[in-house]
Amino acid sequence: MSFRANLVEWETFKNLGNVVQDYYSTLTGWMIPISRVMDAHNIDIANALKECDISQDVMTDQESRIAAEKLTHLLEYCNKALNRHDFSVLVAEQFHPGMFHALGYAMMSSNTLYDALERIAHYKRVVSNTCQLFNHERNEQLIFEMDVFTYESTNRPILSQTTVETFLATIIRFARELVSADFAPLKVCFSYPTPNHDLTYLTDFFNCEVEFDSSQTSIIFDLKQSQEKLLCGNPLITHSHEKMLDEFMARVDKNDLSHTIKNKIFELLPLGAPSQTEIAEYLGMSLRNLQRKLHDQGTSYKEILESTRKKLAMNYIIQKHLSLSEIGYLVGFSSVGNFNRAFKRWTTQTPGDYRQGSNSP
Repeated sequence: MSFRANLVEWETFKNLGNVVQDYYSTLTGWMIPISRVMDAHNIDIANALKECDISQDVMTDQESRIAAEKLTHLLEYCNKALNRHDFSVLVAEQFHPGMFHALGYAMMSSNTLYDALERIAHYKRVVSNTCQLFNHERNEQLIFEMDVFTYESTNRPILSQTTVETFLATIIRFARELVSADFAPLKVCFSYPTPNHDLTYLTDFFNCEVEFDSSQTSIIFDLKQSQEKLLCGNPLITHSHEKMLDEFMARVDKNDLSHTIKNKIFELLPLGAPSQTEIAEYLGMSLRNLQRKLHDQGTSYKEILESTRKKLAMNYIIQKHLSLSEIGYLVGFSSVGNFNRAFKRWTTQTPGDYRQGSNSP
């Protein structure tokens, strides 16, 4: 394989990896408890967000998303700032139902803890697309299992141990709001390797056995206790919030279609810009159906292709080892002239002028 082919393959793979990382995301509602803990421990929020490459908008828009990788970086940043490992349970202690959007309030009005756990498993895409959640019964126990997705290229879990700790601890904090302040599960299991630091903060918080190197990541509840009727149960409130969740899920699904198309475009661009017909065939739908779905979302294939090319080009242009002709090739243009015209349309500058003015190293 030629040097050029190797370069194209590597650069495509690297950028596709970045896109995939951006694709896996979670609600910015997590910033409610995270910011409270940061305030309480005098961690500069603005500086932390900047260090973790997170927009300040996450503090005001509770319906937006944050990349899972960036949330993980923020949790690790805060652990390091505190010189400890228990930021996960500190966040859980600041639980607020709004962090899960309408799902949090639907869970709070559930008839039983079992119902609430079923609800979060069903609507988990509202919160995040980084895992699957399952509930199953075994020997008078309810197993709330968390199957974390992995990156296909490296098999690395999308969520770090700290992030999973934060989520499971939040589930238990939520259960204590529903059942009783001293509620404790039977056992908490992590499929992650045993950390080399003190784990007392986890056993103290969960108030049960905590196991690492387990075959699964899960919380084990007493089945009978999980099925006891709760005083806060209110089917009318739950139903109204579920209507909101169904609408929200529809919006999430629309975004997923766009992400799927963008990821395929990233993969195919070095071979030339894929046609709308090729993308429709990849998705297993007719060209007309694809056009209709994108129209319903207020976009088009042409707009998605344009924005994807622009994003890639802006990433490549600051990499001085890549020539302008190589960049044009990587983003799917058959000639430097076509690439130059497109770049000028995006930035009002030629690629050469833009690169010279960026002063990048």
